[in-house]
Amino acid sequence: MTDLADLQAHLLTAIAASPGLDALEECRVHALGKQGRVTLLLKTLGAMTPEQRQLEGPQIQAVREAVAGAIADRKTVLEAVALDTRLAGERLDMTLPVDAAPTGSVHPVSQVMDELAEIFADLGFAVATGPEIEDDWHNFTALNIPETHPARAMHDTFYVEREGAPERMVLRTHTSPVQIRTMMNQKPPLRIIAPGRVYRSDWDATHTPMFHQIEGLVIDRGITLGHLKWTLETFLKAFFERDDIVLRLRPSYFPFTEPSAEVDVGWTMQKGRRVLGGSDGWMELLGSGMVHPRVIANCGLDPAEWQGFAFGVGVDRLAMLKYGMDDLRPFFEGDGRWLKHYGFSALDVPTLSGGVGA
Repeated sequence: MTDLADLQAHLLTAIAASPGLDALEECRVHALGKQGRVTLLLKTLGAMTPEQRQLEGPQIQAVREAVAGAIADRKTVLEAVALDTRLAGERLDMTLPVDAAPTGSVHPVSQVMDELAEIFADLGFAVATGPEIEDDWHNFTALNIPETHPARAMHDTFYVEREGAPERMVLRTHTSPVQIRTMMNQKPPLRIIAPGRVYRSDWDATHTPMFHQIEGLVIDRGITLGHLKWTLETFLKAFFERDDIVLRLRPSYFPFTEPSAEVDVGWTMQKGRRVLGGSDGWMELLGSGMVHPRVIANCGLDPAEWQGFAFGVGVDRLAMLKYGMDDLRPFFEGDGRWLKHYGFSALDVPTLSGGVGA
């Protein structure tokens, strides 16, 4: 009993004199560690007789509890001292700027979509949408595309086999089916744009299997190519924010328009970069034409009464030309570095709130 009392007094004295947390940990290991003095005493209980164990067990356990309690109390005191010392020695400069938190970016395609919607809203156009998986009739037949047209070939179009479907479905190759659905479901006059994703089997620096397109459609009485040219000219001047946009309409062929025209836009060289505006050269930009009478008739309208024009252009291509991008593929690769370079701040994006010119 005297030995236990002396051991407890010795250990409590060492604990109370511990100058820091490291020294206190040494005391704990010395007393209560695997080979600690109190731990070794507890291990001797197994070799004792039941009578000895009943007598000495509570005494050894009392020493263990006293030592553990003293260590916990001393640790609380030392931690408080360490915290006070740290607070007294550290200073926080409240004048330093706060690190900017990571923010998202508006994808260039989304930004251009918004710009286009704003421009055409000023011109009286509504936005129309439709399904991305289309039937053959809406995607091809209604648009006067014959069965032998190359666009129907497997190497150009993604076909979707659907069990029980009366005909093959396709991933739409253009947003023109939206025009068909609009003409069938709404009464003219019509002014719509049809933006959205389209799909074609192609992959290089200027083509991807999925890309974004915007098409425009006007159906009314007395519509002419003059209306088409004015609309395109006004749209491109507003989008590229230049008054020197010059257009050239070249005769072309599309099954769904007659006459059809490829639209070239004049460009100039500025700081080693080709920029739209001026007339140093010509760049093909979009396709257009007067809506074919057969297409109008396929939608249940009388082509002798109603005429119209349509046009289509790649949204990704517009973004490339306006914001100086040279490859279409990174638009869809999800590289955060690319988006950080070309993306737009959600709080400070360019806008066209001034509208188009009168």
